[in-house]
Amino acid sequence: MTRQAWSIERGSGPIIATAIHAGHDFRPEVAGRHVLDEAIRLREEDPFTDRWLGIGDSTVAVHRSRFEVDLNRHREGAVYRVPSDAWGLDLWDGDPGQELVDTSLELYDAFYTELGALCDEVAGEQERFVLLDLHSYNHRRGGPDAPVDDPIVNPEINVGTGTLDRSSWGDVVDAFSEAMAAHPFDGGHLDVRENVRFRGGQLSEWVNERYSGHGCALAIEMKKIFMDEWTGEPRESMIAGIDDALRAATVAIRDALER
Repeated sequence: MTRQAWSIERGSGPIIATAIHAGHDFRPEVAGRHVLDEAIRLREEDPFTDRWLGIGDSTVAVHRSRFEVDLNRHREGAVYRVPSDAWGLDLWDGDPGQELVDTSLELYDAFYTELGALCDEVAGEQERFVLLDLHSYNHRRGGPDAPVDDPIVNPEINVGTGTLDRSSWGDVVDAFSEAMAAHPFDGGHLDVRENVRFRGGQLSEWVNERYSGHGCALAIEMKKIFMDEWTGEPRESMIAGIDDALRAATVAIRDALER
């Protein structure tokens, strides 16, 4: 039996945390047609990002793979149909067909309806709220034994604010980034920078437009220092260390919201 597509936990407070690319599940119809090697698929997903959802008062964990429907892309590109949609990867045993695509898009629409209901409730109770959209990205694309990608253009934490009104939300962005960078991590500190690799996708754009002035979304991309991106093995101490830094950063966000 296929697990539900996502889990939403409603809490009390101004912070929502989402992990929309953490999922690896397929519904049977997609699993029967998809030809992408599972290890490659896992490498392009965001495993373990749902482990950090405890930073939020309310949480959203998506269990379906982005290769079924990508909730962080605009609707017209949310289903990867051809290799150029997905880093040149071969995906299907032929054209997936409009019926399969339409069913995936029904999931897309249902997700944004439910997310909207959650955000509306939080917005109705809070003067300002913040959604932290948790992602991760690869930095050893040359292979498991190749040098890491240039750290100058690959920060350990990329804070995506490309669709955010910084004149309204700069205090929140700065509070988050400064607290993350100041928190001790693995004998040093995290390299936290804004809009270097990623500026944020559809989810953060949707929140920042729909709740302009009242709610904002930060797209948080963690470089996969916390796992082996080629084997999928976690590095538990680093997962815990990032969790600690995120918790410190959410305290800073709460302080900024109250000022």
